[in-house]
Amino acid sequence: MGISFLFRYLKPYRKQCILGPAFKLTEAVLELFLPLMMAKIIDVGVVPGDSGYVLRMCGLMLLVVIVGFGCAIVCQYMASVASQGFGTVLRNALMDKVLSLSDRGAARFGTSSLVNRVTSDVNQLQFAVAMLIRLVIRAPFLCVGGIIMAMFVDAKLALVLVAAVPVVAVLIVLIMRANVKLHRSTQKQLDKMALVLRENLSGLRVIRAFARSEQEKKRFSDTVDAHTSIAARVGRLSALLNPGTQLVMNFAVIAIIWFGGIRIQSGDMSLGEITAFINYVGQIVLSLIVVANLVITFTKAYASAGRVTEVLRTKSDMPDGNSVDSIDADADAVVFSQVYFSYDENDGEDELSDISFTIPRGARVGIIGGTGSGKTTIVNLIMRFYFARCGEIKLFGHDVRDYSAEKLRELIALSAQKVELFSGTVADNIRWGDSNASDDDVRTAAVLAQADEFIKSYDSPVERGGANLSGGQRQRLAIARAVLRRPRLLILDDSSSALDYATAAALRRDIDKIADGTTVITVSQRVSAVQSCDIILVMDDGTLAGSGTHAELLAGCELYREICALQNEVYSSAKEGITHA
Repeated sequence: MGISFLFRYLKPYRKQCILGPAFKLTEAVLELFLPLMMAKIIDVGVVPGDSGYVLRMCGLMLLVVIVGFGCAIVCQYMASVASQGFGTVLRNALMDKVLSLSDRGAARFGTSSLVNRVTSDVNQLQFAVAMLIRLVIRAPFLCVGGIIMAMFVDAKLALVLVAAVPVVAVLIVLIMRANVKLHRSTQKQLDKMALVLRENLSGLRVIRAFARSEQEKKRFSDTVDAHTSIAARVGRLSALLNPGTQLVMNFAVIAIIWFGGIRIQSGDMSLGEITAFINYVGQIVLSLIVVANLVITFTKAYASAGRVTEVLRTKSDMPDGNSVDSIDADADAVVFSQVYFSYDENDGEDELSDISFTIPRGARVGIIGGTGSGKTTIVNLIMRFYFARCGEIKLFGHDVRDYSAEKLRELIALSAQKVELFSGTVADNIRWGDSNASDDDVRTAAVLAQADEFIKSYDSPVERGGANLSGGQRQRLAIARAVLRRPRLLILDDSSSALDYATAAALRRDIDKIADGTTVITVSQRVSAVQSCDIILVMDDGTLAGSGTHAELLAGCELYREICALQNEVYSSAKEGITHA
């Protein structure tokens, strides 16, 4: 099912898929005539001593070889175009599908597995397509054609081949069936190995800090050993094909030489005919070896096709709406109405329960609460990274589901606590907010985000993930990236957690200078980050514990008072410690 589903991605290369095998078939037909021509040279030219006939037939054989070589080159070109094009189309389709999945959908596969499916599995399918065009027609045709031509030379002696070929076919089928399951296990183990490797590379500093190098080496070694064990089983099983095929066919050759000698002595066959017959046996043997190798290739491809198809057939749980082209000019920025949500729909526990609030347009809103209280979950629902289990979420007067992804991202800009930067320059990363922004716009956004103080040059390189920058520097670049977009809704999800108090205060002051039409949501665990907001939402274990201004919450929300008291106590203790020091 997986392979048939993927044939649709070969449609743009139908011409190559038809012409390639056609040229290869032509080459195979010409190749089948060579042993007969050799027999004629021996029987008509060499034995009687007719050198002229020998030269004419050698010239004809050379012409056949040249034409066959030309056909093979054309087929090779067609196979390269089709296989590389197929791989490109398939990778793009996989990438489109992955990007259409919500975080929950992507997590079902895992990052390492998705990387292997887009790279290793597609490479395997690419190779299979090339072999499909080049050899799937040629090898079986030479095998069957060789048997037919051998029967044409001597029908009785050809019975040896008729008996040997089914034995080889049974051997191939048995090994292929056993190999399919093993190849699937190999790919799964490869996913596990990639996962461990990814965790070790990304967590290198933590591993060293906790002196876990030896334990992680052993963990990786165990994963590699497990993969090696399965791969070795696959290798041993696959290795039986070629010697098994040759063993059966060599017995067939021995029988042919034995019975062929008897028929030559009796005068039923000529020397040229037995030479042609043995050449056909050689063609059949080589074809069967190619078929055996194709079985290994297509067994791997079958396993890979199932993994790729599993991703492509996954129904997106983040459908793209297209019914809203513009926002309601008079509507509130964000409205939550009795929203319930759970990351795991099967465990029955909601991360958010009965959440209802309204954020007016242009308001400065703070969301505060303890770890795991649901602050970031609210942001994820606004951004449509996930969908509410029930309830309604409106953005500028329309259900968030009704916006296209492009329109939604145009309205909202997000700067998250966990910053993702990309290899390139400082300016390249800021321009993620607006690829058409001028240099002045980039600098203005950097100044507002307090990033200009560490930027020596906007052409300075940024390593993958911002590895050459500190946490605070990465956060400020992410804020500049979000601000550059000039969104209607700016979300700062704990995006200043790595900043010192002075820089964070300067950032809040400059953020407030953004045009009045922009609604700003600040998610933080610091009271100082949200106390000046027009509205503060207090979250507690997935429920809304209170909402209002700083003064209103101090008067009417016990949880908010506790948070403020705790942070004031910590601040006072720290200040007292500094004074004593």
